Amino acid sequence: MEHPRRPTCPQCARPLRTCLCRWVRPVDNLVRVLILQHPREVGEAKGSAVLLQRSLANSWLSTGEQFDTADLETLLHTGNRTSVLLYPEDPGTARTVDNPAIPDEAERLQLVVLDGTWRKSRKLLHLNPALQHLPRLALAEPPPSQYGTVRKAHRPDQLSTLEATCLALAQLEQAPERYAPLLSAFGGFVGHLAATAEAGAASAEIGERPDEV
Repeated sequence: MEHPRRPTCPQCARPLRTCLCRWVRPVDNLVRVLILQHPREVGEAKGSAVLLQRSLANSWLSTGEQFDTADLETLLHTGNRTSVLLYPEDPGTARTVDNPAIPDEAERLQLVVLDGTWRKSRKLLHLNPALQHLPRLALAEPPPSQYGTVRKAHRPDQLSTLEATCLALAQLEQAPERYAPLLSAFGGFVGHLAATAEAGAASAEIGERPDEV
């Protein structure tokens, strides 16, 4: 017997119990953000890219694994901005820049973010050569992630897409206070996911249908 489909939020398309709309915090970011999302992240309840994109006024999310070359070039150079890839440096790859902007130049930059697990992001990089030639931005002493309670990381210092992007923007724009409310809201979002997962596990133990997360 099939269970009836649970009602979803018309804004975020998630089940109402895991709706993320309450965690959206509008931010007028100066550096434009381009999020390239791996297809397997679409619909991932624990993903942070949708919350990030809905919060940042100046952002764009595009989903794919191997992008059309011309389309990707257009995305990378929209508005005559200089694109910088948020990604650790590998030996022999494009140069890493500590901070390629000062606040007066922030509006000329675009931060390119790869949304996916470590393995998926490396595949995105491999399949799209244009990304390999971008200068890279490394985060300066990032704090521990809030994400560990709901999703395993490849490395202890690996952050969620939302956390890494907010820290990078704060670094580029030299305005950490601008992104503090969104980072704080993300902590609430992670806590809500963890509580929902625990409730679902408890329901399963007593034979009830667990909530979707």
